[in-house]
Amino acid sequence: MDFDDTPEEASWRSTVRSIIADNREALGRRGAGRGYDDPAARDRQALLYDNGLVGVTWSKEAGGQGGTPMQQAIVDQELSRAEVPGLVNLIGIGMCGPTVIAHGSESQKERYLKRLLRADDLWCQLFSEPGSGSDLAALRTKAVRTDDGTWRISGQKVWTTLAHVSDYGILLTRTDPDVAKHRGLTMFVVDMKAPGVSVRSLRQMSGGSDFNEVFFDDVEISDDERLGDVGNGWGVALTTLMAERMSLGGGGTDIGVGVGAVADHVAARIADLPDDRAAVTRQQFGRAYAESLAIRYTGYRQLSAISRGEMPGPEASAGKLAGTRVARDLADLSVRLLDDDAVFARDSGGDSTWQDSQASLPGLAIAGGTNEVLRNVIGERVLGLPAEPRADKNVPFRETIAVATGGSESAAKGATV
Repeated sequence: MDFDDTPEEASWRSTVRSIIADNREALGRRGAGRGYDDPAARDRQALLYDNGLVGVTWSKEAGGQGGTPMQQAIVDQELSRAEVPGLVNLIGIGMCGPTVIAHGSESQKERYLKRLLRADDLWCQLFSEPGSGSDLAALRTKAVRTDDGTWRISGQKVWTTLAHVSDYGILLTRTDPDVAKHRGLTMFVVDMKAPGVSVRSLRQMSGGSDFNEVFFDDVEISDDERLGDVGNGWGVALTTLMAERMSLGGGGTDIGVGVGAVADHVAARIADLPDDRAAVTRQQFGRAYAESLAIRYTGYRQLSAISRGEMPGPEASAGKLAGTRVARDLADLSVRLLDDDAVFARDSGGDSTWQDSQASLPGLAIAGGTNEVLRNVIGERVLGLPAEPRADKNVPFRETIAVATGGSESAAKGATV
C-alpha cells in the first residue's frame, strides 16, 4: 500500500493549503474562540464551504463538491495541521445529511442540504428515549396522521446532543403500534422552533450542557417532511446509524483524544520516568499508536468503498468500538504522565483537553450505540454468528408494552403508546 500523495492529491493538498493561508485570520485558531453557540463559528464554516472545503465528497446535486474521500481526508489533515477550529455542524454533516440524501425527496434536498453544509442551519438527531435505553426500536414517541394528511407528534426524547442550538432534527416516531416494534416506525424532519417543541438542557459532569431532553406536545408536521415511506423508519434509521458510526470511527479520523495530541504535548514526559516505568509506558504508547494507525487506514478503506458507491456497512461498528477504546487508553496514559499537573495542564491551543477527556470519553462508549450493541452488530452481521434470542420478535409493539407495564392484553389494546 502506498500512502504518499498521487500527483493529483499533491495538487489538491497545495490548493487546500493556499486557501487556508489566504483566509488565515478569518479562520482563527483552535482554542481561541467559543464553540457551536458562537455565530463566528457558523461564519467560519460558511467561509470554508464557499471555498470548497466542506462536503467535499457530497455530490454537486446535494450541495457538495463531487470530490473523492481522499480529497476530504486531505482537507481534514490540513485543517488539523493548521490548527483551524473544528466544524460546528458535525451531526448534520455526518448523520442527518447522509440520511436526507439517501431517503429525502428532491425538494427536501434542495431545501436543506446546502444550508446544512454552510452551517446556516444546525441539525440534531432525535432518537433516544427515556424508556428505551439501548433498545432504540422500543421508542414510544408517536406520530398520528390527521384527516388533512398532516402528522401530530407527542412524546419525549433524551440525550439529544445540541438540540438546544439546532434549527432542525431528524425524528424517529412510532406510527403503528399494532405491528412488531421495528416495522411500525416513521422518520420525519422536524423544525426545532415549531410550536409544541420544548428543549431542556442536561448538566454534564464536565460542566457543559451538550445533551438535552426534548418534549413534543402535539407538534404538527407536514407529510412533506417525512423521510422515506410510512412504516420504514427503521430502515431510514439504520442509514443514520451507519453514517454515525462512520463519522465516529470509520472515516479515518481520530475519536476524542488522538495519538498526535499525546505525542506533541505529553509523550516527552516518558523520559522523566524511572527506567522500568518508562519501558512499560513506551510499550503502552506504541501499542496505542499502532492501533490508531490500523483504525485510521481501515477507515480510509471504508471511505474508498463509499467512493465506489457503496453504503456504510456494519463493519463501521468495529471502527467506532476500537476507536473509543484507544481514545480512552490515550487519555488515561496522558493523565498518568502529567500526574498532578493534569488538573491544570492546557494543550497548545489553550483548552482543557486532558480534563475534558476524563469527563467526556466514558460517554463515547454509549453514544452511537453502546459497546454491547456494537459487539452484537459485529457478531451477527459481520461474523455471521447466531442471533441472540429475542422474545419480542414479530410481536405487536402494543403487546410488548402491556407485558412491560404489567397491563392485561385487553387494557393494552386501548392503551396509547
